[in-house]
Amino acid sequence: MTTYRAYVVRKTGKNEFTRSIENRAIESLPENDILVRVQFSSLNYKDALSATGNPGVTRHFPHTPGIDAAGVVKESASPGIKPGSKVIVHGYDLGMETDGGFGQYIRVPADWVVHLPEEMSLKTSMTYGTAGFTAAMAIEKMAELGVHPDSGDILVTGATGGVGSLAIALLGKLGYRVIAATGKPEQREYLQSIGASDIISREETDDQTGKALLSRRWAGAIDTVGGNTLSTVLRSMDFSGVVASCGNARSGDLNLNVYPFILRGVNLRGVDSGNCDIKYRQRIWNKLAAEWSIPHLDTIVKEITLEELDETIDLMLNGKHTGRTVINLWKD
Repeated sequence: MTTYRAYVVRKTGKNEFTRSIENRAIESLPENDILVRVQFSSLNYKDALSATGNPGVTRHFPHTPGIDAAGVVKESASPGIKPGSKVIVHGYDLGMETDGGFGQYIRVPADWVVHLPEEMSLKTSMTYGTAGFTAAMAIEKMAELGVHPDSGDILVTGATGGVGSLAIALLGKLGYRVIAATGKPEQREYLQSIGASDIISREETDDQTGKALLSRRWAGAIDTVGGNTLSTVLRSMDFSGVVASCGNARSGDLNLNVYPFILRGVNLRGVDSGNCDIKYRQRIWNKLAAEWSIPHLDTIVKEITLEELDETIDLMLNGKHTGRTVINLWKD
């Protein structure tokens, strides 16, 4: 029996869960097409929720979280994916009900697998991960509706998080003027170093007046927060502005009237990076490896081991995590 190390969440009672590193049998993985030796994973907010037993993410235990994984194919039942290929797997059911990237091996369906672009390393792919992929999708959705670098200021909420940080870096690289909204004023220097032109407090994106419309400020926005923040952003958009909604760190509710849409022509576009078409995924990854490649990723990422994962999850859940964290599955 071949074993591998994995970060495992177990349910021990009603609303009681434990987290530990265990040796598991490869044979215990689901019977899917592709066995991948995972070299790197990354930490996302959804992983932190899964690690604490959030039923909206994971219901069956024991379970290994990790919605992102990058590694080398060891076994394949698909003619299009050869053993030895370097691949990326993210989204779909990975790390939710299917054991995910916080284990040294995963076994997944062939149509979940993206070939790693030649110009990109496995670690770089996980520095982007779902967060970078989501940010790239959001920028494309704004551009498709005419929001370009000369359109005006672009707001990014939840700016120090994974999606926020990579959205700022990508937008900055592409020539947009980016305004970062954050509740962490001590991170001003960090946000400016990755591409933010200016920083505002999150209170400026949390209008409490209930006004139907607010002063026009933004040509585009990427919102990772939801709730009243998203409502405030939509009411603050310029004519024909575009908001890409890709998170609910604050709330999944949206209290809003129709006036931003019928008086200013504001567009609200949802971003679902978990279930999009595999050909679309490959195109976005190829773009991130080439013309959208961020030159200063090292300022955004921290590499940790499995042993350091527990502490980092707690930091994320307590709102003290910044940027991106990559897990090296084979480093002691």
